[in-house]
Amino acid sequence: MNALDQILTSFVGKGDVGHLGLLLWAAAASGLAWLMLRELTAANRRFDDFVRELNRFNARHEEEKP
Repeated sequence: MNALDQILTSFVGKGDVGHLGLLLWAAAASGLAWLMLRELTAANRRFDDFVRELNRFNARHEEEKP
């Protein structure tokens, strides 16, 4: 038996199916929160790169004005 089967058998044997559901919900919610934070971090990085390039562009074209 692998570890997951042992955990499931333990929960079902004790009648703690509600707790098992709560554990699965909490794990799924935590995983989703982690994925969302990772995507938010990547979006923030892309926006920072865009602003930096826009600043460089403006600095280059400010020098060219007569």
